[in-house]
Amino acid sequence: MSRVAYLGPEGTFTHQAAVEWVRSQAQHAAGPASPGTSDRAERPDGVPVELVPVQAVTDVYAGVASGAFDQGIVAIESSVEGYVVPSLDAIVGSEDVVAIDEVVLEITFDAFVRPGHGELTEVTAHPHGLAQCQGFVTRSGALPVPAASNAAACRDATVHQVALGPSICGELYGLDLLEAGVEDFHGARTRFLTIVRRDRARDALAAARAAGPAQWRTMLALTPLVTGPGVLARITQAFGAGGVNLSSLITRPLKALEGKYVFVLTADAAPWEPAVREVLEGLLAAGDSVKTLGVFPARGEIDEALSSDHVPVGSVGAGAGADELDRGLLWA
Repeated sequence: MSRVAYLGPEGTFTHQAAVEWVRSQAQHAAGPASPGTSDRAERPDGVPVELVPVQAVTDVYAGVASGAFDQGIVAIESSVEGYVVPSLDAIVGSEDVVAIDEVVLEITFDAFVRPGHGELTEVTAHPHGLAQCQGFVTRSGALPVPAASNAAACRDATVHQVALGPSICGELYGLDLLEAGVEDFHGARTRFLTIVRRDRARDALAAARAAGPAQWRTMLALTPLVTGPGVLARITQAFGAGGVNLSSLITRPLKALEGKYVFVLTADAAPWEPAVREVLEGLLAAGDSVKTLGVFPARGEIDEALSSDHVPVGSVGAGAGADELDRGLLWA
């Protein structure tokens, strides 16, 4: 039996991502039933797979690290809310866990109520869900109430609450649909990582490499041991000079060390590619501490072009008039 952990209860977006990942791994074998009706499937080699809900994302990491679970599925980044900080900090801080695959889901929220509900005075969802449905929350006039997950909000909804969650939650928890598609930004996506013990990563990556994906991503934690002006420029220039594109770069504080940070970078290439290996060797030679957080086939669109609808409101670009530039850039 292969066991895959995810943030429960049933009906979370992470549950849906876990189902999608197991289905993708099953290839031509029979995939799992629709989300919420069965959490058992088979891998292509015939080994049964069980999806196991846990109470906290840290339980996913701890269970994979201990060997209680063979894989875990964790949300890592929302295209609306950005990185999921507890999950990001957990993978940065975990010695024995690494990501070997990703799942990208389009995120849409439905608003549910209890049959025969009373006056609706509260709207409940995970904090990210409430943020992604702010327009609905505002026009409802109800008080926002954070929940541990969107599925938990639906499962535990009272007769005075509107619960926001995936469409499968209605059937799972006996709720009535109040309104469909209440998210502020249609087409929002969330990336999920598949994590394994580090000592199992090579075999998993060898199998993925044999399948021949066209594009890889490498997620790194880089800690400069000597800081000061130009440190970040030196790091990014190393990748640029090596012809390796960085699609993401953020900072996280080193715990209990004021003013000290770890850089979390995502490179659009694999660590075994000569250009990446050369960059990493150069960073190590410069005295930086480097840790690979994940290596996985890219499932999302790396080179998707941006339109003006995606940039921050009030941004200015080439061709803007003088007044617009003065107002937007404050350089007058």
